[in-house]
Amino acid sequence: MNRKFYVRYLLCLTLGVSTFFSLAFSVYAERIKDISSVQGVRVNQLVGYGLVVGLDGTGDQTNQSPFTTQSFMTMLKQFGITIPPGTRFQLKNVAAVAVHAELPPFSKPGQQLDVTVSSISNAKSLRGGALLLTPLKGIDGKVYAVAQGNLVVGGFGAEGLDGSKLTVNVPSVGRVPNGALVEASVPTNFGGDDHLIFNLHAPDFTTAKRVAHGINQMLGPDVAKPMDAVSIVVRAPQDPSQRVDYISVLENIEVQPGAAAAKVIINSRTGTIVVGEHVRVAPVAVTHGSLTVTVSENAIVSQPNRFAEGETVVVPQSNIEASEESSPMFEFKPGPTLSDIVRAVNDVGAAPGDLMAILEALKQAGALKAEIMVI
Repeated sequence: MNRKFYVRYLLCLTLGVSTFFSLAFSVYAERIKDISSVQGVRVNQLVGYGLVVGLDGTGDQTNQSPFTTQSFMTMLKQFGITIPPGTRFQLKNVAAVAVHAELPPFSKPGQQLDVTVSSISNAKSLRGGALLLTPLKGIDGKVYAVAQGNLVVGGFGAEGLDGSKLTVNVPSVGRVPNGALVEASVPTNFGGDDHLIFNLHAPDFTTAKRVAHGINQMLGPDVAKPMDAVSIVVRAPQDPSQRVDYISVLENIEVQPGAAAAKVIINSRTGTIVVGEHVRVAPVAVTHGSLTVTVSENAIVSQPNRFAEGETVVVPQSNIEASEESSPMFEFKPGPTLSDIVRAVNDVGAAPGDLMAILEALKQAGALKAEIMVI
């Protein structure tokens, strides 16, 4: 059954691939590999705890981070060096760090990974340091890689005797390119099933339908079926070698994703506002002004004459002024587009904060046909 299916797939591929791509959708079409991923093919996070040595006096202050001293003494015991109990010493050239990396799918023992090293105590800088052998574990507690090497730190800091300091970027974080060696592979179920599942990065029923339609148009009816707004199940050969060739063809099929829902994204911290293409506004008139109140304090000296037998005092004097900017009223006509909204807001000269207030008021009035998301 699978062999016949695979032969039919190869025939369809040979005869129809050029025709399919010549009839591909619009210039906005995207490949399946760009909008989805194969279920089970994923990265895995690794994390470890280690020591960075060789710092130029910028390491941890051991009186404030006792775990650095404990880790260092444990490391020395592994080399047969015993520290007498109660010994106190300063490890200015050592820093305790957290090490993390991502294990790509299908990684094999012997492959190299980039690792990121971050100080977890009060080290001033990791510049010039070297990471000692550190095991990297997965969520299951097993060691999948080991890391070691010289750090590359993009930031630096300088400090004067008078307490002044200068810091560029972040000197307490560095990277070790190709600093980890994979020691074990993560088991996968890439082969064995008679189907595979594509999961969309952005859930959308229309996109899921079009992905299934694009696959069926190339390989025949009922090869792919949408399960929901995210997943599309596709019949596939069980042999892993055939499945690699099969997925290579599927992920390069171009489809036109469904249009996103009308949304307005507001970042209140940075003042960033993003208005989606499909945002519409019902007929409405808007005006927006700002009231500015200024309070200034002046000190007046009251000096009595020579025969008044009074005292010279300082009398505060407050001046309060209020000014209101006159903002013109602008009108949204029926069904304005994104360019119309931007043009109207620019004409009135609204700042990002003013625009947020206008959009929220439009939503409350029922004139804004979009969802407002504040992040």
